[in-house]
Amino acid sequence: MRTYESIFIVHPEVIGDDQTALIDKYKTILSDQGADVLKVENWGTRTLAYQVKKQSKGCYVLVIFDAEPTVIAEFERRMRIDEKVIKFQTIILEGGYEAPPVVEAAPEEAPAEDAEATESATEAPVEAEAATEESTEKS
Repeated sequence: MRTYESIFIVHPEVIGDDQTALIDKYKTILSDQGADVLKVENWGTRTLAYQVKKQSKGCYVLVIFDAEPTVIAEFERRMRIDEKVIKFQTIILEGGYEAPPVVEAAPEEAPAEDAEATESATEAPVEAEAATEESTEKS
């Protein structure tokens, strides 16, 4: 099996549930042929660099999958006859695909009330130290 990356542009008038159904349709086509879909990303509607089929905008969809080379022919044939897909391109990822590492979210900052409590707690030792210094100077 090889790893492939395919980007296809969906007609800008296909939105919402229709768009989701179209993406699911192509995921199903790949899965039915034994491909392993690794990643699907909807990049949203963007302006095209040039008009394609009289359209200046389109919705970009990225699909990364592992498959045999024979799967690509059927996958692209289906996109070619689908009027909702205005352009597509599939390439081989030579180095395979590695999912980016999951980055843990930074801990949330303490709420404002806790911040005030922390400030007063840090000021109290300073005041205590100042009082101690005064008492040592008097004695």
